[in-house]
Amino acid sequence: MKERITEYFSEIADNRCPCDIEHKLVDVLILVMCAILCGIDELERIVAYGKEKSEFLNKHFGIVKIPSKATLSRIMNMVNADIVAEKIVQIMIDLIGTNGDIVAIDGKTICSTAKKNPWREKIHLITAYLTNNGVTLGQLSVNEKTNEIPVLRDLLKNINISGKIVTADAMHCQIETAEAIINAKGDYVIGLKKNQETFFNEVSTYIEDCIADKTIEMEKAQTIEKNRDRVEQRTCFVAPTLDWFEDKGKWKGLESAFAINRKVTTKDGISEEMSFYVSSKAESPEKFLEIVRSHWKIESMHWQLDLVFSEDDCRILSPHGQKSMSIFRKMALCLHKSYINNISTKTKPSIASNMFKSLPKFPK
Repeated sequence: MKERITEYFSEIADNRCPCDIEHKLVDVLILVMCAILCGIDELERIVAYGKEKSEFLNKHFGIVKIPSKATLSRIMNMVNADIVAEKIVQIMIDLIGTNGDIVAIDGKTICSTAKKNPWREKIHLITAYLTNNGVTLGQLSVNEKTNEIPVLRDLLKNINISGKIVTADAMHCQIETAEAIINAKGDYVIGLKKNQETFFNEVSTYIEDCIADKTIEMEKAQTIEKNRDRVEQRTCFVAPTLDWFEDKGKWKGLESAFAINRKVTTKDGISEEMSFYVSSKAESPEKFLEIVRSHWKIESMHWQLDLVFSEDDCRILSPHGQKSMSIFRKMALCLHKSYINNISTKTKPSIASNMFKSLPKFPK
């Protein structure tokens, strides 16, 4: 694996003048990768980590000199982040694989890019995430002058979703997006809201009428989660048919519509909401509950980027630097998650505590 990592990083173009190169790009990227695997992502601390672990880095990767903070910053801001992301994705797939059938796609803004540098464009990254094993299949940035919708379609062109179910929020409930997913041999489960007002009104009215009519037999399933004084009950209702929907033919692959009622009971009272979804799959209500619940895992990953790494406080200024560091962080979360899941002990450490006590180790 060490040789493969070196090979992948060697494929990234180094645009520096050869006469000015004191630190090989491969060495710098390996240093950053190893530091972030230990939970260290501030440039100054990465340099300190490199000096502290110089013997380890030299023995395993042949790194003979650690760059200064200024040099590290300059290199990370220079290197093409999209290419770095491609190579990191390949490493994750090599190590963990692509098992699992649900690919959640969602976006996250790195808040520091908006708070600290108002004259610069804030960085918003849209990520495709295998919910079963935590592998990031790809990421692309969203320009402030556009939105996530076309970028998601571009992302679909760069990843393999054949045989997978793509989940996304209602923003992406678009005829063209559904077609792109089906053309890529995938399936979709997408939220439905009033950005598709006619579709939403017809589906929501039909499902609610079916629920109210006791003579209609609807497929339904329920789960109940209890967490201290909070109880969440989810009930999935699958529409009996969509044959009545006149525009069904416009939505490529469309097979099902369903609703999930969420009822949350706490000491402060009861809240209830109904969400609606469309899908190219004809699944059981139990499976639809599982798919929708799995989408939450990408939101959890985004939360961990802030909890474990404080991504929103990252001081790197350039888009390339921010995007490269983000994909390294996602890789670290993925590898630690995989390691923790395979621990046989009853009590398992958190990702943060596992990083704290870890040193990077790679298969021979």
